[in-house]
This record gives sequence, C-alpha cells and structure tokens, in this order.
Amino acid sequence: MVQIKTPEQIAKMREAGLVVAAIHAATRAAAVPGATTKDLDEIARKVIADHGAKSNFLGYGGFPATICTSVNEIVVHGIPDEKTVLKDGDILSVDAGAIIDGWHGDAAFTVFVGEGHAPELIELSRVTEQSMWAGIAAMKPGNRLVDVSRAIETYIRRQPKPGGGRYGIIEDYGGHGIGTEMHMDPHLLNYVARKRGKGPKLVPGFCLAIEPMVSLGTPQTEVLADDWTVITTDGTWSSHWEHSVAVTEEGPLVLTAPDCGRAKLAELGITAAPDPLG
Repeated sequence: MVQIKTPEQIAKMREAGLVVAAIHAATRAAAVPGATTKDLDEIARKVIADHGAKSNFLGYGGFPATICTSVNEIVVHGIPDEKTVLKDGDILSVDAGAIIDGWHGDAAFTVFVGEGHAPELIELSRVTEQSMWAGIAAMKPGNRLVDVSRAIETYIRRQPKPGGGRYGIIEDYGGHGIGTEMHMDPHLLNYVARKRGKGPKLVPGFCLAIEPMVSLGTPQTEVLADDWTVITTDGTWSSHWEHSVAVTEEGPLVLTAPDCGRAKLAELGITAAPDPLG
C-alpha cells in the first residue's frame, strides 16, 4: 500500500527535510582531509539534537551510526568509524535522515574531499546528481512510478562516459516511499525493468526518496562482513545522490532541499511547489 499524505503531513515532512538539509551542510563543510568519518557522524548527531529531531538511521535494523559515510568504492551504507580518515582525492557519499513528530526525511549527496580528483570522478557525480533531478522532474500527477525510473535511466544512458564504456546503474538498491517510516512502498528502481510493469500512478501526496547510485564500472554489488557496507564487485568508485520529494498539484516539492528544489528544477523548465512552511 502506498501512503498518501495530506498537505499538513507534507509540511511535517518538510520540517524533517530541513533538518536533513542542515546535516548535509554541516557534514559537507567538515569533509576535509584528516577528518574521520566518525567526526562527521558526531556532527550529524549534534545537528539532530539541536533541532529537537530524532535519528532514523541510528538503530535501524541494528545500524550503529547516525549517518552513512560511503567512501570511494563503497556504494552505500558505509559505517562511520575512527579508522577511516579522509584524504585528498577521495569521494564521499553522505546519507542522512531525521524524524520530526513521527515524519521522516532522507537524502544523500556526494562530495569531493580535498583536491586531485580525476575528471571522470567529477563527471560521475554530476551525472548521478543530474539523473536524480531528471527523476524528480518526472514527479507529476498522472505519471507512473516507471516514468521516474525511465527518466533516471535515460539521463544516465545519454551521458558519454569519459574513456568509453557505460556507467553502472546499481541494480540491488534504489529509491523508496517515505513518510511515517523511512522505507515504505513502493520500491523505486533507477532503471526500467519490463517485468515490473508501470507501477502505481503518481497523485498529490505521493512521496518518494529518489536516489540513484552509479559506478564507473559494474552495476553489481556485494555486502561486506559487517552486514552493512555495500561495495562494487569490481572495485570501481561510485556516487550516490538522494532527495525526498512530494507530488503536488503545483509541481514537485523537494522536501530535503533548502529551496524546495526551485533552482535546479527551473533549469529543467519545471516549477517547484511553494514551501509549505512559508
């Protein structure tokens, strides 16, 4: 069952989304050479506490931290620790969430640590982020879930990969519904699988966490012995971007973006919904 939210409930999700945006801003600024991923986790904990929110990652299925910190070939679910010290040339994906009055926000970004990044890594992150925005632009009443998947995949497939070959669209993980829980129906693939059909129709109040994960090589992943950390099977580096988004009559509402997604959607000719918090 897909949970459809009222405008009042979407406003609560926007409150949670702004906490996530604050976590992103603080951890992005702190992602410098010499910092540990545990340092970033402690910063996230403080932001959540300062906003009177709760963490939806800590303790989720036994997860031991407040954010996921995924470095280089780690695709998702990297566990912050004191041993992982960031260095020049690393790429880091931070996945963060928060709860306000029982309503969830969830979003992720990729950041470049220090200097010395290869052009193909910069392009990898750009392609991943822009594919997310292509998916967000497809969040229109009357579209179906598969239209979001198609928009993400089409954008990625149309981008030339430096050095040739194809980007790997991670197959085992994707987006999801979000609301009174962090992970809800429906599951959102970042590519079109014909056997899954068109999926549910998008209507106002339909909320999704849209999160493409893309690698420089394989779409295949494996989970390490800690039962959380997901890496590419060929060791190629990856990028992860995510926003929580609501369908409204007035356009997509990006709940976890400070400006509700207005600037990025305008680049695509799409008008974002106004901020329900004013």
